[in-house]
Amino acid sequence: METFPEVKVFDADMFREYRGDIWTTYKKKNFPFELDFIHDKYSSSRKNVIRGIHGDYKTWKLVSCLQGEIYFVVVDNRQDSENYLKWDCMMLDDKDRRQVLLPPGFGNGFCVMSESAVFSYKLAYDGEYSDVDQQFTLKWDDSRVNINWPIKDPILQARDK
Repeated sequence: METFPEVKVFDADMFREYRGDIWTTYKKKNFPFELDFIHDKYSSSRKNVIRGIHGDYKTWKLVSCLQGEIYFVVVDNRQDSENYLKWDCMMLDDKDRRQVLLPPGFGNGFCVMSESAVFSYKLAYDGEYSDVDQQFTLKWDDSRVNINWPIKDPILQARDK
């Protein structure tokens, strides 16, 4: 995520062998930030689904793709930022097991490239969780952002149309 120095990418501590993989997703004493993660969520999606762009102004998110492959997008939605409404992207998958740490004010979304995918969110926030009614949503094809998605006719929910 070269566009946003505030967004951090972590490579997994992974052990691979003939039976499969084992990797660490979070170990507090090795994590370089003082965040109190208190909420985990997962989503599963099928090919050509686009989820997001969603976010809020108080939640830190440590995200990863546990199964499958996704085209992962981050948008800076902080109005006072020089990068306001700029976006960046990367592939996340179950081979590299990279994680991305998003500060408050950044939205994220993804497009499922594989037959299916499982996406993980590890959340840190003060107070109550900002659920759907308290989050911002940028439409997947918002002309102000102009994201270059890898598909033209995604599967969307009403919130993202």
